[in-house]
Amino acid sequence: MRVLKVMGILLIGCLLHEKIAFAAEDSVRLGSLSLSDAQQLFHTNNRELLAAQRMLQATEANAVSAGQKPNPSLSVGVSSFNLNRSTGNKNPENHSNSLQDQTLNSTVQISQLFERGDKRELRIASAEDAIKASKFDVKDTERQWLLTLNTAYYDLLLAQEIESIQVSNVSLYEKTLQAAELRLKAGDIASSDASRIRVDLLKTKNDLRQAQANLQKAKSNLAYLIGKEADASSIHAEDHWPDSKVLAENTAQQNINQRPDVLAAEARAKQAEENTRLANALKTRDVNIALQYQHFPGQMPGSGENTIGAAVSIPLFTNYEYQGEIARAQADLNAAQEAKEQTRAAALTEIDRANADLEAATEKLQRFDEQILTEAKKAADAAEFAYNHGATGITDLLDSRRVLRALQLDAAAVRADFAKSLAAWKAAMTAEETSAQ
Repeated sequence: MRVLKVMGILLIGCLLHEKIAFAAEDSVRLGSLSLSDAQQLFHTNNRELLAAQRMLQATEANAVSAGQKPNPSLSVGVSSFNLNRSTGNKNPENHSNSLQDQTLNSTVQISQLFERGDKRELRIASAEDAIKASKFDVKDTERQWLLTLNTAYYDLLLAQEIESIQVSNVSLYEKTLQAAELRLKAGDIASSDASRIRVDLLKTKNDLRQAQANLQKAKSNLAYLIGKEADASSIHAEDHWPDSKVLAENTAQQNINQRPDVLAAEARAKQAEENTRLANALKTRDVNIALQYQHFPGQMPGSGENTIGAAVSIPLFTNYEYQGEIARAQADLNAAQEAKEQTRAAALTEIDRANADLEAATEKLQRFDEQILTEAKKAADAAEFAYNHGATGITDLLDSRRVLRALQLDAAAVRADFAKSLAAWKAAMTAEETSAQ
């Protein structure tokens, strides 16, 4: 009854957890999706993160197996059957032929293997190190795929901005074409000027169509990461670009030892050390002890029918002393130590690269925001004013628009590059709390 109550409580808890998770998902509106909302859906639905968590659960299950002692063995046997039908197994002393008195040798034996050389303790230590490594693997998977999520979110934000720029350009060219056609009817401009505007309008429409296709692909990429593939078309990124006034502090040496991938590599190196000790412990002989009860009536006059016995078995290493297992464990240890150093070097390289990318992106973005776009907008406005007042030709007007449009697209790309560089820098500098170890 108590077990049923416990099971009921666990079932209710699971249902409440699922209900809360569904409620949290329902509270996220894909039509106005912020980056924090996308990260919330990522932690709930991302398949790669869930797969890493399943690997952790499997490792924890292996640890349960590693800590168990060998089970005892029970043996039951009967021998000394007499095939003579006339006498059978009749007891010669009391001439009884009952099952209890028949001259059958019945034995019951229990044997237990006793491991020596701290094998069980070494297996437990190795399993615990494997759990630590798997936990850090989950953290590192989260770190890497969160970076992928942030990149996909900023790609969507960039695609939305590019589409908006192209829509504005199409609208501007349509209005310009309408005005040019009126001026053409009035004989104010040549027909070739109107044709050039019409050609630029068609090119801009093509650019808009490509921007719309890129926007749909960006939505699909983000939808996969948050587990909302069926609702990809309804996703709209709502956040603004991050502030460019972010300075990267060079704390690589401080954070390198606390990165989850480095910690996972260190845990695996320690596990390899435990496995090497375990392989060497195989040379310590295990002992198998057996206790036996025997019932054998009528065969030993002057003694009882029931006897007990004991046996001890010890393996003899006359042919093989586990040289292969020991050599393999040593090779795995060397590989784990080299992998640890390789991971540290890769992490340091990633941090250095992220610092360089962030510094360059910051300078480019500040230059665009403070100088380039301002000057380009002034030049475009001057060309519009001059053309409307007949002071310049259509060529200068279209050139100024092309330059402004190209710079607007470049500025959007620079903002996206800065946002993604900042996300990559934060991911590279990710550090675990000391208590997590």
